[in-house]
Amino acid sequence: MNNLIPFKRNLLICFTFLLAPMAMAQIPQVPNELRFADLTIKINEQARREIQSDVDALYRSPTYFRAKAERVNLYLPLVERELRDAGVPTDFKYLVIQESSLIGDAVSTSNAVGFWQFKQGTAEEVFLRVDNQVDDRKNIVTSTQGAARYLKKNNAQFDNWMCALVAYQMGLGGARGYFGTQYNGKKVVEIDRNSHWYFKKFLAHKVAFESPTVMLASNSGYLEEIRIQGPTTLKALAPRLGVTEAHLKEYNKWTAKGNIPDDRPYSIVYIREGTPQARPAIAETLTTPQPAVTTVSNVSNTAYPKVTGNQTNATQPNQIKVNNIEGIKAANTTTQEKFTDQIGIRENKFRRINDLEKNEKIEAGQYYYTKAKKTRAEEEQHVVLPGETLWSISQMYGIKLSALKAKNRINNDRDLKAGMMLNLREHLSRGEEIPIIPATEYKKVIAYNNQQPTTSSTTTVNSSQNATTPVYSPAPSSSSPKVTIHTVIQGENLFRISQKYGVTVNDIKKWNRLSNNDIKIGQKLTINKP
Repeated sequence: MNNLIPFKRNLLICFTFLLAPMAMAQIPQVPNELRFADLTIKINEQARREIQSDVDALYRSPTYFRAKAERVNLYLPLVERELRDAGVPTDFKYLVIQESSLIGDAVSTSNAVGFWQFKQGTAEEVFLRVDNQVDDRKNIVTSTQGAARYLKKNNAQFDNWMCALVAYQMGLGGARGYFGTQYNGKKVVEIDRNSHWYFKKFLAHKVAFESPTVMLASNSGYLEEIRIQGPTTLKALAPRLGVTEAHLKEYNKWTAKGNIPDDRPYSIVYIREGTPQARPAIAETLTTPQPAVTTVSNVSNTAYPKVTGNQTNATQPNQIKVNNIEGIKAANTTTQEKFTDQIGIRENKFRRINDLEKNEKIEAGQYYYTKAKKTRAEEEQHVVLPGETLWSISQMYGIKLSALKAKNRINNDRDLKAGMMLNLREHLSRGEEIPIIPATEYKKVIAYNNQQPTTSSTTTVNSSQNATTPVYSPAPSSSSPKVTIHTVIQGENLFRISQKYGVTVNDIKKWNRLSNNDIKIGQKLTINKP
């Protein structure tokens, strides 16, 4: 019996040596020319050898590579989808592998966190929530959305995706100093020994993980995403999904204590057995990004106005900020004179700050500013939806009405049309017309905005996501509705009214027999509030 041990050991060694050449044969080779995004990348021999060395290193440990390849097969379909929806070339899916090896709670020595390795300040710049309840950097869906916003912002400066990628590592200012304008608008890039190391490292990951070898990773299931509208918990959700609470915590480390807040729908992921339909692990790279004007995720208006501070006392002065400007919420419908007396501000100043006419009423539930609005908004563009006005849009983003009109060369609401893409930061170029997206597209925006709690625990599907991405809403505490009559005020649309009462736009349309989303100021709407 003891004599068999050396024999087995020698057999294992021989078997390992036999497998080694086979493993080496599977290592992809770096070409002299390849495509990245919309660029042709030409690599000289010295740089090619350097990049090949990095590819070889990625394949050096079969165990480590296999573990990473399995994460690639799990996560990259979601990454690719979010990049495509944002109009960012899907080649950037290899960047998330380079940044974190697709480890959701990875932390760097510089305290960058999550899948895309955001520091807190940068995360907040791209509208990711980072606090003691939620860390969006650890959510594969929302962090990818943030990365896409950051990459698009970088590319807007260079019109060159290679420079945009390097700016991801260096920062926009650093990349401007490094590249200058030499690559702006160029579609052919030559890589040599002096090219930036970060881009060469990225090319190594692209070559390594777009190889068919990656497809050999055998996952026992696939990553399913659902969108959850809280408040609820992973513990309560687990039985509905047929998994354990521990399983949900493992794949959703973005929620610190397993709680899902109620401020917006959150993406929950878990492993589902079987094979997803028509969802490849790494699909073919798109070389031409989709136009931003047709991308629902870029033009949805759900994040505004952004209200921060002590929202429980929002109707009191000096308690909240609206779009980072001091503001207040009207508790009751009243006159400007009474309202300004209550909050201690001169009526003329208040009217000037909020672009109000002299006899306009203060409407209950409306947010107003107590400090001057800005000349530019955080967001770049806004899609006009039915029922919106220039004033309501200016209030939504905290931009001066005069600035909004000037940027778009539009003066009257009668010239405003649903589907218009209004500029919120930059002026239209001379002779440039306001772009208008077709009704089929702005209706997608409306559908995307309708991600609110339903009045039952049934599953609904978010039309801006894949059909396999349902939105769950917890069942209401009472099934007995209370009828409320709502009077439409200036700046409201059906979506904002639905948010106020916690119902859906379709519910409001059904209750009031509305054939479309158009409503008028003063119109009475019946709301069956749960």
